[in-house]
Amino acid sequence: MKCYQKDHPRPQFVRNPESWENLNGQWDFAFDDKNEGIAKKWFSSPASFPAGKKITLPFTYETPAGGIGENARHDVVWYRRDFAVDTAKKKQGKVFIHFEGSDYRTRLWVNGALAGEHSGGYARFSFDITHLLKAGNNTFVIRVEDSFDAAQPRGKQRWKEENFGCWYVQTTGIWKTLWLEYVNAEHIKSVKMTPLLSEGRLQIEAEVDARFGIDVELEAAVSFKDKPVNRVTIPATEKRLEFPVDVVSVDVTEWGVHPWSPENPNLYDITFTLKRNGKILDEAGSYFGMRDIRIDGANVLLNGRPLYQRLILDQGYWKDSHLTPPNEEALVTDIDKLISAGYNGVRKHQKTEDERFLYWADVKGFLVWSEVPATYIFNDDAVTNFTREWMEIVRQNYNHPAIITWTPFNESWGVSKIKTDRAQQAFTEAIYHLTKAYDQQRPVICNDGWEHTISDIITLHDYEENGEDFFERYGEHLEEILENRLYHNLDKSAFAEGYSYDGQPVIISEFGGIAFNNSGEGWGYGNKVSSKEEYIKRFDAITTAIKKVANIAGFCYTQVTDVQQEINGIMDIDRNFKVEPSVLKEINKRKVSNFYR
Repeated sequence: MKCYQKDHPRPQFVRNPESWENLNGQWDFAFDDKNEGIAKKWFSSPASFPAGKKITLPFTYETPAGGIGENARHDVVWYRRDFAVDTAKKKQGKVFIHFEGSDYRTRLWVNGALAGEHSGGYARFSFDITHLLKAGNNTFVIRVEDSFDAAQPRGKQRWKEENFGCWYVQTTGIWKTLWLEYVNAEHIKSVKMTPLLSEGRLQIEAEVDARFGIDVELEAAVSFKDKPVNRVTIPATEKRLEFPVDVVSVDVTEWGVHPWSPENPNLYDITFTLKRNGKILDEAGSYFGMRDIRIDGANVLLNGRPLYQRLILDQGYWKDSHLTPPNEEALVTDIDKLISAGYNGVRKHQKTEDERFLYWADVKGFLVWSEVPATYIFNDDAVTNFTREWMEIVRQNYNHPAIITWTPFNESWGVSKIKTDRAQQAFTEAIYHLTKAYDQQRPVICNDGWEHTISDIITLHDYEENGEDFFERYGEHLEEILENRLYHNLDKSAFAEGYSYDGQPVIISEFGGIAFNNSGEGWGYGNKVSSKEEYIKRFDAITTAIKKVANIAGFCYTQVTDVQQEINGIMDIDRNFKVEPSVLKEINKRKVSNFYR
């Protein structure tokens, strides 16, 4: 896209290349196991900060990539760095520091003064540090406090001293890009873009920070592959502005609009410009896709046509950097490899992925289910923490056309008594409706896997390894499963008590998990296989069994890569395919049912 800048952390809202500076790289680092740093004022001067350790951001101390590689628990960590702020750029107006991800309670001091604090491990946040900066070198000190508290959204991070089950080494502190941005004092704060495909228009909600009056205007200019489509200018008279932009253009296509889809991931460029009396105050580039995602009975419709989803579970872990991708190229390579294996999307599992991944998913037409990391206890703190962070995540990722489903809950994690407990059921209902209040288009799944309450798609998890048994269960007994008369997975019912099936689409959103590696160490689901031939035979049998059931609208295979103690990926921990991707592609894309109705 025209706005694309390599390594820019937020590729859907990009100013000129001179407007931002990357703060990744080497920082002074310290553990604070005695929690004495604040009392000793480690933030006050360079001499007060403990000497000795260095860390390479954006990687955590637990990772080899961070330069420390220690898995032991340290609940409080500190970072320090001197940075020469560009005073010429500062004169433009404001300077923000952006954290793309820091887990969990983050405080920032600039030149010894507290700049701000934020709680949450997976949503991004920013501080305005303009008033704290000085000419020349500035000192940034960051304190992050994490814990094994099960009431904070933690996803696949363990809350015990050792790995167990499918939970892995914790992620502490800064784990995504940290960067500075210089903007005019009067600027565009954010935009929300909603494609209305059937109406041929884009609905825009913009937030601006300006001295309002009749002389301030916001312009939105749309183009498609350098061909102008439309330009709309409105008076900026208040903080929040709402307006439509017509994108129908027979000069661009005889059909008027280029829809976005996996087969044709058409994207429109859009530039937002804030002006006063014709003078540019601020300008940001972005893009959008015109696509419609909705539910119609037992079908998920993309642009009005039934969509069969061939997804794969993606936990987004790397061998030497854990939750943090080693670089942007690694994200692109992951998508390309999964497309080569016949998948048309991922379920990003228990992680909010780097936004550069979402950019390339948009560009390449790769579908994404967006999930939030789970808490593992139900109490008032967990409800508050989860709700706040979930809505931050929904807001920050709303504009990506590749995201077609929100998945706030998984396998009753954090709501372990949801089957019968009315408070936990009400919590999931509240999250469902809160999400719908912000996003009326995308389906929302409440409790992926089993014990659903309100869900637009009914998803079932089943790691049956025998293809014939798989087909019999869903080909002959799907109705009984959906009526809670037959358990599909151990002692789990499809619905919580008081809820029932209402004709929604059904997707097997976890299956497979075949354990296969040469070392013999680690685990997967079912019996391990010892050869490629055995692997392919089972993979084919269970995948084909699902596809033969015409009333199932898609599947999600577990998983992309081996992760620490799990050896059930289609690739190993170094991202080498265990069997040829062309073999997987043929099985995944082979048509064996009458789904395309």
